[in-house]
This record gives sequence, C-alpha cells and structure tokens, in this order.
Amino acid sequence: MHADGRYDARVSSPPPPPTPPEAPAGPTDPVVARERLAGIRGVLLDLDGVMVLRGEPIGEAPAAMGRLQSSGLPYRIVTNTSLVSRETLSTRLAGLGIRVPPHDIVSALSATAAYTREVFGGQPIYLLSSPDGRREFAGQWLVSHAEADAPGAIAAAVVVGDSPEELTYGNMNRAFRFLRDGAQLVAMHRNAWWLTAAGPTLDAGAYVVGLEYAAGTEATVVGKPTREFFVRALDDLGIGPLGDVLMVGDDLRFDVGSAMALGLRAALVLTGRHGLDDVAAAARGEPPAVGVPIVPTVVAPSLADVVETLLGA
Repeated sequence: MHADGRYDARVSSPPPPPTPPEAPAGPTDPVVARERLAGIRGVLLDLDGVMVLRGEPIGEAPAAMGRLQSSGLPYRIVTNTSLVSRETLSTRLAGLGIRVPPHDIVSALSATAAYTREVFGGQPIYLLSSPDGRREFAGQWLVSHAEADAPGAIAAAVVVGDSPEELTYGNMNRAFRFLRDGAQLVAMHRNAWWLTAAGPTLDAGAYVVGLEYAAGTEATVVGKPTREFFVRALDDLGIGPLGDVLMVGDDLRFDVGSAMALGLRAALVLTGRHGLDDVAAAARGEPPAVGVPIVPTVVAPSLADVVETLLGA
C-alpha cells in the first residue's frame, strides 16, 4: 500500500498459478529412466494392463516377470481384482505363463477380508462376492441371503465386491435394508469399468455408488487408490524408505497418482488403460487426474522395458 492509501496493483494482485509439471512427449529416454529409477529396492506391480489384458498375457510380460523374480528384487502384485481368491488368481496366472505364488499377491479382495477381520471380528457381515472370493473370508460370520430375509436380521457391515451372479436387484435390496438399519458399507473398490474379452465391462463400483445414493451413506473403500491399501502392501513388502519402492501400473490416477502421493516412485506402462494423450492431460490436472497434476517418474512402453531399466540389458 502506498502512503496515500492506494494499493499497488503489482503487489496486491494474486501470484500467477504455478506452471504444471511438463508431460513427456513419449516414453522416457532409457538413460533418463535409469537415472530416475536408481536405488529401487522393491516393486509393486498392477496386474490388469501391466501383465494381462482381456484375459491374455501382454507381450513379454511373463518373461519380464520371471526375470524380476530371478533377480531377488522384492515385489508384490497389487490389484483391485476381487472376483477370485489369491489361490485361484495364482493358478490362472500360471496358466498364462506368469508364476506368482498367492502370498505375493495383495488384492482388493484379500485386503478387504483382512480389514473386516480386524474391524468387524465376530460380527455378522453381509458379503456380496463370488463363491471363490468368499474363501478369503474363511472364519468370519457371513450372513446368507436366506438369513438376510429373516425377520430381525442384522449385519454390522455390507461388503461389495465383484460377482456378476451376486450383484442382483434382490441382493442390492437386501444390502440397502441392512444399510438403512445401520450397517456400514465397505467396498472392495470403486472401479467403474474394466476390460474383458468382450470389451469394456461394468464393474462393481457402479453398484457401490448406487447403494451410497440410495442409503445416504458413504462407503469405506479398501482397494486402490486408497492410502490404506498401499500401506498394507508396503507392510507386506517390508521395504523402506518409500522412495525406494517403485509402483508399476497402467492407470494414472489409481496406480501412479496414488502411489506418488504416498512418496513412492511410479512407472506408467502404455499397455493398458492410459496412453500418452492421457499423460499430457493428467500433467495439466485434467482427467484422468482430478485437479492435481500427475506426472509419472517414468513412462515405459511395457513391463519388459521397466524390468530392463531396473536390472540392465
């Protein structure tokens, strides 16, 4: 302010907005990528869009995964898969040439089962999951559909995961009534859609949002992109500090953005959901980002390229 009471426009005007991070025009140069990934001591890897797509292995992903395992570099598969148990997922991956033991997988399904065991232990749960998915909830009190219809039925939580057979109107209505009576809504994830052999396919997140709207509640989401999911996987991995861990994914928001917000480094592979146009948009804070710019540590054509960067040619 001047002595005469006038404001100096140059001082009182708000500062210009920060310049958004620069998005790469293509995959990161291999020399630069090696510099940016130096010192990585552990790896988290998404599954769909990184190793498999529409039920088939992606390129050299099986060989790359084998090489990563042979190197001894600690890793965990982190996936929002909630249709099948880790045991079944491991068996299916082996059939595609990707051999990952169940204990090296952290899924939205397994994380949710661990969460409900910790939070609702000994209390009734109304679970909407496939028969195989229910295996992860062994030992927990699961309310059947018939029991849900009985007068006075109660549940401490309604848990929603993937299952085409279970996500019916009748079961949604049962879940809605439990929520109206005070049950907590727990979602394995909020994914809107995913890629199957038939093409883009509606995912369980649409049902979660419908229950939230109808019951006037908000779900506790356990899978990606929540911080808690990554913390659970990192605890299982046992590697620190966080900057020494690399997240490899195909989704800028769920994989890259959420991991980097936690302090991890992140590699986006261009074999799945998001491509270079999405990278440019996310760097501006536009969808698939949500207001906050997202720029991966490196952008790579495939998992094989990431593994080569980490381990050398």
